[in-house]
Amino acid sequence: METLLLLAVVTVVVVLVFDYTNGFHDAANIVATVIASRAMTPAQAVLIVGVFEFLGPLLGGTAVANTIGKFVMLDGVLPVLSLAVLLCGLLGAIVWNLATWYFGIPSSSSHALVGGLMGAVVVSVGADHVAWGFQELASGRLTGITKVLAALVLSPLIGFWVGFVLHRVLSVALRAATPTANRHLRFAQFFTAAGLAFSHGANDAQKSMGILTLVLLLGGFIPTFEVPFWVMLACATAITLGVLSGGWRIVRTLGFAIYRVRPVHALGSQLTSALVIMGASAVGAPVSTTHVVATSIMGIGASERPRAVRWSKAQDIATTWLVTIPGSALVAILAYAVVNLFLGAKP
Repeated sequence: METLLLLAVVTVVVVLVFDYTNGFHDAANIVATVIASRAMTPAQAVLIVGVFEFLGPLLGGTAVANTIGKFVMLDGVLPVLSLAVLLCGLLGAIVWNLATWYFGIPSSSSHALVGGLMGAVVVSVGADHVAWGFQELASGRLTGITKVLAALVLSPLIGFWVGFVLHRVLSVALRAATPTANRHLRFAQFFTAAGLAFSHGANDAQKSMGILTLVLLLGGFIPTFEVPFWVMLACATAITLGVLSGGWRIVRTLGFAIYRVRPVHALGSQLTSALVIMGASAVGAPVSTTHVVATSIMGIGASERPRAVRWSKAQDIATTWLVTIPGSALVAILAYAVVNLFLGAKP
């Protein structure tokens, strides 16, 4: 019992650390275009983003948490082993987040979490403990891994085309505008950036909420999978502190290295990203803010001047997306090998 309680406490702490690194890693996704377009100073951006980032998890529901908390099935597994598996999956995601932040690469925290959990579960208790959702897909229902991967794959494509179309609409609406219109476009970003921060908190913090609730369920601390309010509050706080800390290394990539962002582009990217992410949150689909923001910028650039988009940089980012799941899975597998030496846990 003492081992179970200690492992549960450690895992809860690691969940919150992951939540913090998620906010830390994704801070640039929210503020990059605001800063690049000079709509806000970094201090203003951090203040506004921090407030709405905190509100997102508290007011955004728990649909995404339910999806994330149920794509691995650890019922019937020894409690100590099940918590060790979750711990190793989280460690895989955290290490990947920190590595990509260090090199300034806007990878996906969501992909890292999925990859880490999949790797730890498969190597420890077997692939049959992952809710793949293939049978349900044959009957037209998305669930488990298929729902998670569908959301992560489709959301960047949707972000690209919504950004493309929205920029065309804005271009028509502003075709007779004078340069003073930039002042109004910058002011409007106070609202769109707030919306993006709220949507990010509502979607990304729910992933940690789902895992933390799963920890409590597997440890026998709650009877059913229902997200307690204190879990919402803890995850909202952790991700907000991460955003306030700011992974500024990635700002340059998103704000300058894909396309030269001006006020109209920044407004379009923020509005596109907020709409796509909030729509996904409403149906319980976990998406990557990094993917959506980056592809919205690409879509806007392609809509205006395709040759000016730095597609080579976009290719580098896409390559990182592809290796994130296997990379974080490998780290989680190595973490499990180490943890298992200490616990001697067997399925």
